[in-house]
Amino acid sequence: MDLTQFLRSKFPEAEISFDGENCDSKVLIVSNEFEGLNTLQRHKLVLSVLKEQFQTGELHALSIVTKLPSEIS
Repeated sequence: MDLTQFLRSKFPEAEISFDGENCDSKVLIVSNEFEGLNTLQRHKLVLSVLKEQFQTGELHALSIVTKLPSEIS
């Protein structure tokens, strides 16, 4: 599975960058969809989209960074 493409299909207006492999995987998602959500709520939103991939073992570790466009310096 192409994780970047999958996440773009779920967060179509977001800027998504993916780095690393296996246990060192990191994804940065910059989206206005996170407006009004704290960090935990943002991560829960992303994890809910990836629930099946974690359940099947396709993904087993992922570092998630979520930002609003205004939070990018």
